[in-house]
Amino acid sequence: MQNIQESKLHFDTATAENYLQVTDESISKEIFNLRYHKQYDLLETFPRPEKEKLGDYYKSENYISHTDSRRNFFEKLYQSVKNKTLSDKIKLINKNHSPSSVKIKVLDIGCGTGDFLAAIQKNTVWETVGVEPNQQAADLARNKNVKVFEHLEKLREQEFDVITLWHVLEHVPNLEYYIQQVQQLLKNNGLLIVAVPNYKSYDAKHYGTKWAAYDVPRHIWHFSKHAIKRIFETYDFKLIHIKPMYYDSFYVSLLSEKYKTGKMNFIKGFYYGFISNLSGFFTKEYSSHIYLMKKVHKGT
Repeated sequence: MQNIQESKLHFDTATAENYLQVTDESISKEIFNLRYHKQYDLLETFPRPEKEKLGDYYKSENYISHTDSRRNFFEKLYQSVKNKTLSDKIKLINKNHSPSSVKIKVLDIGCGTGDFLAAIQKNTVWETVGVEPNQQAADLARNKNVKVFEHLEKLREQEFDVITLWHVLEHVPNLEYYIQQVQQLLKNNGLLIVAVPNYKSYDAKHYGTKWAAYDVPRHIWHFSKHAIKRIFETYDFKLIHIKPMYYDSFYVSLLSEKYKTGKMNFIKGFYYGFISNLSGFFTKEYSSHIYLMKKVHKGT
């Protein structure tokens, strides 16, 4: 792999505008600011926890993406929806990637408990690798016979046909460095799939400071569609398609109701999740989006 190049992105905290103050509702109860970077239409969480302390904000049995828990109805619902979406993700790759051979190489960054890669191994002959820094989640993935590394640097000499980041990019401390690594790991004309929340959605505006997808300080970056397009085109990625994540509006609205009222109000959560999707049909601003991008040669 080539050496990481000098950053092309410039996030000037001094010129950023205050957007909202948001509380970490799920773990620490600390208050953080969201700062708006006008040049990218992007929000950044501030102050950012120190690197050695960031992991403490994930240490909770309530952080559901790092567990396979089914302790209550909400967790059972989450796991059921997650299983439903696995086949959809595989179909998405099949539809948008034309491999030169049957056995393509797929890298899932932030693979969590490994369900996506386990589903691929069950349904295809693709070669799969995952990256997951959380030890608990990585161990669960390995128990499903998923090959998992702790850091991207372990894969420096490899190249992949497809790289996926399902709700991962919002977590990475050094955004530019991370995108550069992804760029170098992906083959030319390879497919990059990025899924992130959308702070311009109806449910984000409705719940305001209680919108669960802000999830500070674990979510450092908060993206708009313009932000994704502008940031990635800087690193030679061409945006080819944007897909809504319909289920996310329901999940986020349910959790936002809990943060807002102190209890899980399923009726209101489902209602506002439905309204958010309905609004998204007209505005094209859904609770979360999937971005499909191709790595292109410079000048193409």
